[in-house]
Amino acid sequence: MADTSRKSGSRRLARERITLLFARAAEFYPENPEWSNRCVVLARKIGMRHRVRIERPLKRRFCRRCNTYLVPGSNARIRIHRGFVIITCLVCGHRSRYPVGRPQP
Repeated sequence: MADTSRKSGSRRLARERITLLFARAAEFYPENPEWSNRCVVLARKIGMRHRVRIERPLKRRFCRRCNTYLVPGSNARIRIHRGFVIITCLVCGHRSRYPVGRPQP
């Protein structure tokens, strides 16, 4: 039984580190975008290692294809088309589509 409590503690710590890394990525972006991208890669690795999902608001801040930290107007284009929000990564051209107006859990 002690193993499960240790596991849940590590998952809680992993979630905290992921949110901290995304906060650091936002800080680093104006000075050095490469550092922000590195923070995103580290956050994803922590999430995969500890099997922790990245929360929805954070998940939409990076490109799934190239792991770039997305900043609207700088390296991301955001459009609304036929009930979907379309986020285009201007680094690799990948498009992510999210429905508009869906109730969030």
